[in-house]
Amino acid sequence: MNLFQLFKASVMEPRKQAAVRIMSIGKILRYVFVLVLLMTIVSFIELAAGLGDTGNSMDGLLEFVEDIKWLLYPFAFIFLFVSTTLYQFVKISLFALIGLAFIQMKKRKGEYRHLWRTTALAVTVPTLLSFAFSFFDVPMWATFGLGLLTIIYLHFATNYYPKQPPAKKKPA
Repeated sequence: MNLFQLFKASVMEPRKQAAVRIMSIGKILRYVFVLVLLMTIVSFIELAAGLGDTGNSMDGLLEFVEDIKWLLYPFAFIFLFVSTTLYQFVKISLFALIGLAFIQMKKRKGEYRHLWRTTALAVTVPTLLSFAFSFFDVPMWATFGLGLLTIIYLHFATNYYPKQPPAKKKPA
């Protein structure tokens, strides 16, 4: 699957979200990094445009920023990328633990590494919605709703994990 197919699967195909559990981790990591990179680029553009739109009360600071802009922007971009990546990986890891509970309750076969891959796709839509909400004044409860949306995506995807074979009875 290419990155666009992975994105399409993350939006509307829980069966394929479950199928990525057998894909290589490298392909999934590439998908996560590209998603984070795109969000970082948009956030960085917003940051760069926002510095020029600040009020006149900060003229001295703006002159200083103009003088060191060539130094400020690369560091800001790297810091933004690293912090967003860290946040995304922690979020995927925590939701994968919830997915592990799902497959145990549903008596499905799977390991944490499989759920991590599935969760990387399950968090795509809530992450993009959260990113879009960051440009508007959205109430705090929306964050809880986006977490719930991730859990719903994960719940649907784990339905397509293979069932565990029934336990064999020991002869008495």
